[in-house]
Amino acid sequence: MANQASTSTRSSDKILAAATKIAQAHGYGGLNLRALAEEVGIKAASLYHHFPSKADLAAAVAKRYWEDAAAALEAISAKTPDAVACLRKYPATFRAALANDNRMCLASFMTAEYDDLPDVVKTEVLTFVDVNVAWLAKMLVTAEIVGAKDARTRARAIFAAVSGAQLMARGRADIKLFDTLIDTYRAAGLLPA
Repeated sequence: MANQASTSTRSSDKILAAATKIAQAHGYGGLNLRALAEEVGIKAASLYHHFPSKADLAAAVAKRYWEDAAAALEAISAKTPDAVACLRKYPATFRAALANDNRMCLASFMTAEYDDLPDVVKTEVLTFVDVNVAWLAKMLVTAEIVGAKDARTRARAIFAAVSGAQLMARGRADIKLFDTLIDTYRAAGLLPA
């Protein structure tokens, strides 16, 4: 019984990994279940054993994505006790997707399709934004860059700027453009230099 559960978990993980890669390139609308099943090497009907609907699959993908992002941000905090240094490292979390076959932050793609997303997916996508903004606000206050009153506003500006830089760089397939934009944000004082 435990072996069967382990196999099911591995299959779900494989499906989620492949679905994430597809969603990062094509968004929710491009998440084709037949193509996904083919990529994973299972029958399309078998997907429904793991995820009863496309909405359930997309919600699971988005949830895992924000959980992984939260873990990555906490790892930065744990390894780097200086909050200013943490803020300097933040753009790299978005740059990593570009460095991986010019992929996009999953939340950026899905947010662009927000009107067409099922509610369960919207919730998970917004959680990704909330996780990032909360972490940034905490780092900004800890670094004494802004007070608690202004932290969320500044954190939202940073999140929007970094995700926007990723959008521009992806559209041109030019990771150097991302780096240039981040350097510009630092020079302008939005991000610590």
